[in-house]
Order: sequence, then C-alpha cells, then structure tokens
Amino acid sequence: MGHKLSKDNMKKGIYILPNLFTTAALFFGFFSIISSHKGDFVWAAKAIVISAIFDTLDGKVARLTGTTSRFGVEYDSLADLISFGVAPAFLAYTWALIPFGKYGWLAAFLYLTCAALRLARFNVQVETVEKTKFKGVPSPAAAGMIAITVLLSYYLGGIGDTKHMTILLMIYLLAFLMVSNVTYRSFKELELSNRKPFGLLVVAVLLLILIVAEPQVVLFMIGIVYLASGPVELMLNLSRRKKRDRSHLKNKTRDIES
Repeated sequence: MGHKLSKDNMKKGIYILPNLFTTAALFFGFFSIISSHKGDFVWAAKAIVISAIFDTLDGKVARLTGTTSRFGVEYDSLADLISFGVAPAFLAYTWALIPFGKYGWLAAFLYLTCAALRLARFNVQVETVEKTKFKGVPSPAAAGMIAITVLLSYYLGGIGDTKHMTILLMIYLLAFLMVSNVTYRSFKELELSNRKPFGLLVVAVLLLILIVAEPQVVLFMIGIVYLASGPVELMLNLSRRKKRDRSHLKNKTRDIES
C-alpha cells in the first residue's frame, strides 16, 4: 500500500522550488570536492559554507510554501551526505591529514561514516524526536566547523604543522558528537515571521555587523559555542537532576523521621 502511494505521488510530480535549493546545496558540495582536489582549499571551505546556507533555505522554503514531501526529505538527505559528509572529509584529508598516511584517510573515513549514520538516524527518528532539538550535532554544523577552521587558518596567515594535529583531533571529536546522544537546539522554534522582542532585532543586527566585519573569526566562535552548548547543557541538566534527587531524598528522610 505504501509503495503504491509513493508511486502515485511521484506520478503527480515533485515540488521544484525547494528541490532547486537542495540541488544548489549539492552543487556547492561537489564544487568543494573539486576545489580540494585542485588544492584550492579556501574555495573548498567557502563552498561548504555556501552549501550549508542553501541546505537551511531549502527546508525553510518547503515549510513556508507548504511543499514538503517525502521525495524532498530523501533528496535532501542524499545531498547532505555529499555536501556535509564526503566534501568536508575530503577537505580535511587533502588539507591536513595526508601526513598521517593511512591513519589520516581512515580518520576522514570515520567522519564520513559517522555523518552517514547521523543522517540515517535522523531520517528514522524524524517523526518521533522533539522538533526543537537534534540528537547529535547536525552534519551541516560539523562540516561548517571544518570549513571555517580552514578559512580561519588562512585568515591568520596559516598555522603551520599545527593544523595537522588540530584537524585530526577535530575530526574525531566531530565524528563522536554526530553519533552521540547529546542534544543540540535546532532553533526551529525561532519563527522569524512572528512578533519578537525589539531587543532581539538589535542583537541580530549587531551579530550581522560582526560577521560582515570579521566573518572567519566570528563564525569560528559561533561554531565553538554551538558545539560546546550540547555537552554544557547536558552537564547542567545532570546537575539539576542530582540536586532534585538530593532534595527529594532529604524531604523523604524528614518525613520518615517525623
């Protein structure tokens, strides 16, 4: 029945607009791979960032225009695997991991595998998980962190051989965070079309000015804060839970003694 329904839906056609944005994201992901192969690592990193922007827009456009579909979800996932799995793994390997030999490309492969697992888990749990949170760091955020690290390195005039160990450690950390159960906010609850406090507009304008003034530095700091937000929120929740348990235990002890 489900297979027949899927075929019937395909006969009706697909939504062009959101899938064009997905195709643009896929294009820049592929362009990043080509640029890495040519040794143009700055453009390879920029292409991943641009791809992440289009990836965000395709979902927004689909929701705003009411053109979400199962085809779009599957296409987006396949495009994400190229743009935020293969492209950043290849960039990391060609830019910094070649000196590690087989351990370098195995680290890149680990990142790619974890990105694929992260996307597969998201597709399976998309109807059951909380809409405002992601389980594991999103693959676009992980890929963006690799890309912006490359851009920051060139902006600072290069970091020499330090980049090799930095990227290796980052690859392992990002791979772990993608498949972990650490939750990250999706910010889908921020409906910008609704009324918001005036102060939020001021903060947004200031942030935009900072990004335009020093994009590499500001985006890198935003990436670090976002990556840290998941583990920090987890530790805070555990701390609150322990305090509640201790408080509950004290109250229960008092009730027994009285």
